[in-house]
Amino acid sequence: MKTTLISAAELAALPPGDVLIVDCRKDLADPAKGRRDYLAGHIPGAVYAELDVDLSDLSLQPQGLGRHPLPSAQAFSAVLGRWGWRPGLQVVVYDAAHGALAAARLWWLLRFAGERAVAVLDGGYAAWQAAGLPAETAVPQRTATSVAVHFDPAQVVLDHAALHAAPAPLLIDARAVPRYRGDTEPLDPVAGHVPGALNRPFTDNLASDGRFKDAAELKRDFLAMLGARDPAEVVHMCGSGVTACHNLLAMEHAGLAGSRLYAPSWSGWVSDRSRAVATGGQ
Repeated sequence: MKTTLISAAELAALPPGDVLIVDCRKDLADPAKGRRDYLAGHIPGAVYAELDVDLSDLSLQPQGLGRHPLPSAQAFSAVLGRWGWRPGLQVVVYDAAHGALAAARLWWLLRFAGERAVAVLDGGYAAWQAAGLPAETAVPQRTATSVAVHFDPAQVVLDHAALHAAPAPLLIDARAVPRYRGDTEPLDPVAGHVPGALNRPFTDNLASDGRFKDAAELKRDFLAMLGARDPAEVVHMCGSGVTACHNLLAMEHAGLAGSRLYAPSWSGWVSDRSRAVATGGQ
């Protein structure tokens, strides 16, 4: 059972009937590009996950839950059933490269639903191609299943006030440094970060080849941020609760289990303009 990362060679060695592969490619600047790329070529047997439809419920945006509000357990169950998933089946998810868009989000959603047999393809579709492995354009016809998953509320923070309620968690922001500092903000109406949040850009989890750093190096990096804090005191955020899952995945891969996701993230925080905003720092 693979629970964090899997290599292209390891995935290629799995019998097709023993794994559900999900292509999560997404381009925020061109929302339809991910599906076009999937139809142009994908890992054999892979189904497609649309971030805005399958992994989010955009109808909830007006409630201050961010740009990518979490789907309900019922809606996510329907998606899993459409893909022919069953409890315990190994799931492998990938996106265009490093897993920071929708792949890590789907990895976390399955963990949120209590499933551990899910892994992100290390290096993404680029690593599969670099290994000279085959692709196909056919959309697989999987037999639908009837499943019902339940989300674990202990793994998520939805209440904005909880970020500063005693005992306050250690908040780690996965956005790029200029966005965290408030130097620029291409997506949300306000620039800056939640007061007290530390910055760990998700790209810091990656080696020069686009794959994750080894577990020991990741562990050193995160322990330096945590200090005396326990991993269970960490809450991850980003712009909309998507790339934050990359840091959560990196911590889990490093053996630092138990951190949580602030799902509304920055876009949810600034939905109420009365909330404090910090700029600069780190």
